[in-house]
Amino acid sequence: MKVFWAELSRDLLLAYRRKGDLLNPLLFFVMVLALFPLGVSPAPDFLSQLAPGVLWVAALLAALLSLDNLFKSDFEDGTLEQLLLSSESTYPIALAKALVHWLTTGLPLALLAPLLAVMLFLPSHAIPTLVVSLLIGTPTLSLIGAIASALTVGLKKGGVLISLLVIPLYIPVLIFGASAVQNATQHLPVQAYLAILGSMLALSIVLAPFAIAASLRVSVSS
Repeated sequence: MKVFWAELSRDLLLAYRRKGDLLNPLLFFVMVLALFPLGVSPAPDFLSQLAPGVLWVAALLAALLSLDNLFKSDFEDGTLEQLLLSSESTYPIALAKALVHWLTTGLPLALLAPLLAVMLFLPSHAIPTLVVSLLIGTPTLSLIGAIASALTVGLKKGGVLISLLVIPLYIPVLIFGASAVQNATQHLPVQAYLAILGSMLALSIVLAPFAIAASLRVSVSS
C-alpha cells in the first residue's frame, strides 16, 4: 500500500502541473456535445433519443485522448525503467497509474456530464443513471486503455495504435453504459446493466494491472 499511495500522490502532483493535458479531454467532451445539435437537429425530442449514446461515445473518445501520455514522461526520463527494476511489486504501480488517469479524466467527465445532458434534453430522471454508469464504466476504460498505452509507450506515434487496440475492447462498456441510460429514459429497469458494468470493473481491477505491468516490461525491454 505504501508503494501504491506514493505512486498515486506523485502522479497526481505531476498531472496537476500539466493543466493543459487535464483540460484537453474536458474541452473535447464539451465541444463534441455542443456541436452535435448543430450538425444534426436541435429538436428536443430527437436529441433526447440520441443523448444516451452521444454522451457515452463522447466520454469514451475524451478518455481516449489522454492515454498516449499515461506512461510517456516516465518512459522518456527513465523513471519507468527504475520502477520496473525495483524490488517492489508492479501491481500497485500499474493500478495507481490507471487510477490517476481516471481521477484526472473519467471522474471530471462523469461530474460534467449532467450539465451537458441537460443541453441534449436528456430527461432529468435519467441523469442519475448517466452519472452512475459513467462512474462505474470510466474506470474500466482507464484500466483497459492503460494496457494499450503500456504496449505502445516506446513508439513515437502510438496514439493511433492505441485507438486501434482499445476501441474494440471499449465496445462492451459503451453498449451497457448507453443501454442503462436509455432504459432510464423509458422508466425501465437499469440494475442489470449497471451490475454488468460493475462486473467488468471488478474483473479489470483484478486482471488489468498484471497486463499493464507485463506490457510495460515488454515495451521497456524491447
